[in-house]
Amino acid sequence: MDDRCLLFFIKNPEKGKVKTRLASAIGDEMAVKLYRRFLFEMLSTLNRGTFLFYLCFYPGDSLNDLKDWLGNHYLYAPQMGENLGERMKNGFMEAFSMNFKRVVLIGSDIPDLPLEFIEEAFTALRNHDAVIGPAVDGGYYLIGFKNETFSPKIFEGIPWSTESVFEKTLKVLEQEGLTVHTLQPLRDIDTIEDLRIRDLRKKGQ
Repeated sequence: MDDRCLLFFIKNPEKGKVKTRLASAIGDEMAVKLYRRFLFEMLSTLNRGTFLFYLCFYPGDSLNDLKDWLGNHYLYAPQMGENLGERMKNGFMEAFSMNFKRVVLIGSDIPDLPLEFIEEAFTALRNHDAVIGPAVDGGYYLIGFKNETFSPKIFEGIPWSTESVFEKTLKVLEQEGLTVHTLQPLRDIDTIEDLRIRDLRKKGQ
């Protein structure tokens, strides 16, 4: 059995609940359409992988809506916890309780995340305790651990949705004495400027 598991953290695409910073520039309806497109693009990438992955959804009562939209053929798991840190921590603990040895978590704001980066993350966990992918805005788009060195403290006391998330997480990883592999930085698509930069980059390809 493959010892790898990927946790794909997603939100139910409801108006006013997703891509709120982007919605302030393009409107709630367009923001929802864009978020749905991002999810489809990322699922297309994940479907090409050889690892098991779960759609970890939020809020916890949105399973039927998501299945109506995405179908029954995916593995679904509700995000559990009061805040993002708790939900991520609980996601890792649940995955490790199912005997996975290497677990990687990604969000749904990086539609251009290459499959090669995910594979690199899993490979890095053979020789490192943790792996992290920094986002240009100061957060991170990927984090992963192996079971014997996972520490719940990594998700405690972090000021979520700020420019210091990556920096402070790295500091906690170091304090815990974990060896860390850092991936190449990528840009989250959170604002209209992020969207413009992405479009310009795609036109230049």
